[in-house]
Amino acid sequence: MDSRRCIELVWDTWARRHHLDPATILRVAHGRRASETLRDVTPGLDIPTEVAVLDALEEAEHRGVEIVPGARNLLANIPVSRWAVVTSGSPAVARLRLRLGQVPEPPLLITGADVREGKPAPEGYLRAAAVLGVPPSGCVVLEDTPAGVEAGLAAGMTVLAIRGTYPDGRLAGANAVITSLGALHCTSLGAGGLELAWGAP
Repeated sequence: MDSRRCIELVWDTWARRHHLDPATILRVAHGRRASETLRDVTPGLDIPTEVAVLDALEEAEHRGVEIVPGARNLLANIPVSRWAVVTSGSPAVARLRLRLGQVPEPPLLITGADVREGKPAPEGYLRAAAVLGVPPSGCVVLEDTPAGVEAGLAAGMTVLAIRGTYPDGRLAGANAVITSLGALHCTSLGAGGLELAWGAP
């Protein structure tokens, strides 16, 4: 799901309540848990209290959530036992956004509540790999934020960065930067193996 606009609306509302510059927060907020963003930009506030406020705002905000072009087609070609969603959002927010996009809940959902450290720490991706029964070196991460790219690389996985949320320069380090999910092509190799290639959609 593309929830960039939704996230921006929520942080804008929250920042203005505290007389803070939303742009300063949004430079680091995408792809990260709210608690870790708050510790970086507003360490003087009561973090648990403000996280609860942000969670409530996110659960009430239904605007600005869209399915990423190419996502349905890509997932239709990947066996359900071979993919997972690793998100920094809370379980309620993650499921809400999937419902808004009319996307079935993924076979494996790792949320910000399931890890001790959020992205850019690799914990979420390593948990997903362990549950899927795939070594990290055999996993491919699709990400659109610097924190997510860093997390995937720290997990020892191949990382494909999707353009859109951040400029290409902020996605440096990814194994490749691709235009959209529509550029990805998945082929079954049998015995659970998959081949993922990318080119013009």
